[in-house]
Amino acid sequence: MNQVKVTIAEKDYTLLTEGDPAFTQKVAAHVDQQLSQLMAPGKLSLGDAAVLAALNITEEYFQEVESAENLRRQLKEYLDESTKLKLELSEAKRELFKQKGGK
Repeated sequence: MNQVKVTIAEKDYTLLTEGDPAFTQKVAAHVDQQLSQLMAPGKLSLGDAAVLAALNITEEYFQEVESAENLRRQLKEYLDESTKLKLELSEAKRELFKQKGGK
């Protein structure tokens, strides 16, 4: 278990992670950036900014999940098409072999 010190909204936190500490710092920096952008105008409390940041980050997450699913679906279609074309090629080779052998 790794201890990682991060700063979010000018407050220090020590987090425990089994993952890469650099990744944890990157995640914390993203959260801090989101909060800083929302609090910059000075109109939002930390609590309100945290809720909006959570919504923004969750929206990003779901968009990425949907994008990954679309890529998986597209890759499956390409693989299916590739399999179909390989079967057609194999059949064409057999047909050529039959024609050459029959002469």
